[in-house]
Amino acid sequence: MDTNKLILILLCIFLPPVAVFMEKGLSKDFIINLVLMFFFFLPGTIHARWLTMK
Repeated sequence: MDTNKLILILLCIFLPPVAVFMEKGLSKDFIINLVLMFFFFLPGTIHARWLTMK
């Protein structure tokens, strides 16, 4: 497994908005993830994993 991918997976678990920012930049995906994180932690984590793995 690539080291960068492993770091992104760990960030998806602990800091999902940071992982989305590193993968996609400051875009609509980042804003969506940030809103999901404000509601609950789990949806933000799932969204970040989905974005980084596709």
